[in-house]
Amino acid sequence: MVEKFLIDSNSFMTPYRQYYAFDLVPAYWEEISKCTSSGRLVLLDIVKAEIDKGKDDLADWISRQAGFVICNHISPEIIGKYQEVLQYIQMCGLYKEQALQTWANGDVADPWLIAVAAVNDYTIITAEVPSGGLSVKNPNRNAKIPDVAKKFGVRTNNLYYMMRQLGIKI
Repeated sequence: MVEKFLIDSNSFMTPYRQYYAFDLVPAYWEEISKCTSSGRLVLLDIVKAEIDKGKDDLADWISRQAGFVICNHISPEIIGKYQEVLQYIQMCGLYKEQALQTWANGDVADPWLIAVAAVNDYTIITAEVPSGGLSVKNPNRNAKIPDVAKKFGVRTNNLYYMMRQLGIKI
């Protein structure tokens, strides 16, 4: 089976703002564009909406990429898994109430990314790293995608992993 990548907004925004500006490293964006038609790059509708809010060069670039698979987060199976993710945050004892309140906001993509990846066997590509040292004795106020995804058997990795898997070189 071919690995498909569900891309978190920070895996577009961080390169755009910090590493691969369109005017300095256009080759990066050209290489990503070439891969969109492969069907291996998936963009959650909520992530696309978050990027579109920027009304910048990144939003324009995303809108020109007809090859992205756009995944709608509204389906009974995905909603059920989303509820499981939120219930885990609430009940596991590793997180403070603040983490649940943040993730329960329907516009926050993180729990939806995990739900969609779990249902469709996608690998989440994110700039987030695991918290490390999660403990019920000292609950975190923020949940991180890699920590929660692991509980649901969802693979996470970074942008460089995806680039290597897709053979992207700049």
